[in-house]
Amino acid sequence: MENESGNLHKYKPSLKKRWLHIIAGAMWSGVGIMLCTLAFGWLKPLEWPEALTLAFAGGILAVVIYYFGFKSFAQKNINRICDYANDHICLFAFQKWSSYPLVVVMVSLGIFLRKYSPIPKPYLAVLYIGIGGSLFLASLHYYTHFAKNTSP
Repeated sequence: MENESGNLHKYKPSLKKRWLHIIAGAMWSGVGIMLCTLAFGWLKPLEWPEALTLAFAGGILAVVIYYFGFKSFAQKNINRICDYANDHICLFAFQKWSSYPLVVVMVSLGIFLRKYSPIPKPYLAVLYIGIGGSLFLASLHYYTHFAKNTSP
């Protein structure tokens, strides 16, 4: 049995743990940019005062969600990655394993809201900017940590 797990271990995608910070940051940035891009597309057909008001509301929501949620979540992920004893870690360990079901729920909810929500897209854009913007802001913590802890 030990030999089997040893053989399986060599197929596990792993890398140095410091690179997990870049992967996590890229994932959070990418999703944040994607959500904001969708939202701004929904605001584009509106007259500029209404679009600007809704975008501003989304920006305020982004700061609130970042400050009270994703900021500490990102910091906990950074600390958890740093606390790994082994220097080579599984590629997917940039996030806690127990968080993956939450990601699936959030993605499913996002798809559902985009496809079937009775909420008009311009108002839904506020939520998308809020979540997307807060993810992007939190992603900066990963890049900052990587930059501070990488010697030239």
